[in-house]
Amino acid sequence: MEMAIATVNQAQFCIKTRPFTTNFTAGSVSAVGFCLPSGSKSPAFAHSKTGRGFITLASVAPVEEKTQAKTAVIRIGTRGSPLALAQAYETRDKLIVSHPELAEEGSIQIVIIKTTGDKILSQPLADIGGKGLFTKEIDEALINSDIDIAVHSMKDVPTYLPENTILPCNLPREDVRDAFICLTAASVAELPAGSVVGTASLRRKSQLLNRYPSLKVLENFRGNVQTRLRKLDEGVVQATLLALAGLKRLNMTENVTSVLSIDDMLPAVAQGAIGIACRSDDEKMATFLASLNHEDTRLAISCERAFLEKLEGSCRTPIAGYARRDDDGNCIFKALVASPDGAQVLETSRRGPYEYDDMIKMGIDAGEELLSRAGPGFFNR
Repeated sequence: MEMAIATVNQAQFCIKTRPFTTNFTAGSVSAVGFCLPSGSKSPAFAHSKTGRGFITLASVAPVEEKTQAKTAVIRIGTRGSPLALAQAYETRDKLIVSHPELAEEGSIQIVIIKTTGDKILSQPLADIGGKGLFTKEIDEALINSDIDIAVHSMKDVPTYLPENTILPCNLPREDVRDAFICLTAASVAELPAGSVVGTASLRRKSQLLNRYPSLKVLENFRGNVQTRLRKLDEGVVQATLLALAGLKRLNMTENVTSVLSIDDMLPAVAQGAIGIACRSDDEKMATFLASLNHEDTRLAISCERAFLEKLEGSCRTPIAGYARRDDDGNCIFKALVASPDGAQVLETSRRGPYEYDDMIKMGIDAGEELLSRAGPGFFNR
């Protein structure tokens, strides 16, 4: 197959490509190499809110040929959506700040990998295999040494990791809350009965219907942030809910109508967190990633994922969980499971030391409690 190495000049924002052949599976990967100065910012995804609609724009300068300057020290694997690329840029920038030698032209390359989840948009995730569909091809590229590190949205990462890989690094977590976006109402509570809210998340659907049973939910409301805003603008739905973290990373918070509190909408496990994986035998990359790890975030995510693993959660299961440090330095963990129709929501919470073993135990214990309370058949309603 053909791939393209693109060298980006941030000042002019021009992308330059040349084809070459690799042994990747057909149609799965393209590579983007960046020659950027230390401290440079990610490319802007322009956007504005005008009149009743939302506008999202992205443009690049004309393409020119350029020879690749050098072999990359680090090849970052990522999905190709604007949000995934923003997360890859954030990772690149943090690497350059921590390791100035990586600011040299061509030292860091970003490899765009199209996953099964990106290719199949016409069906709910649960019907085509679940969240692992956003990470599988990237994990394969990592295992095959076609990339050196993989940048993931942590809420897309299954509770198990592929053999020969580790995930030793979480970047500082963004805002975990969900954003309400609507052209006609200021909040969910102000939506008229019968209004249609678009979401691909059973977690959002179940909590929304539990509080507002008069609303309707359009499932399989999939696509990147820009696609969902376009569908909203076209009147496909009256409102939608999106992770505030993603909107912040895309500099698109001006599209937010209001922000839901944690009490109104408990976030998904690991929402707002970026995880970076490498091969388990790659000490060089593990050292690079150790300099980026935010330990408070890593511990919180570990607690939440222990809870999820205990429930054997999938895309067919409405599950939410959030661990944070309180004012006294302890961990507060809140969790819930819900029936898909929102008719019943079961909640629990834990408090304990903000230490790895204690937080893992809290997550597992909360999962065991909710499994016992839910009983057989709870998730099949």
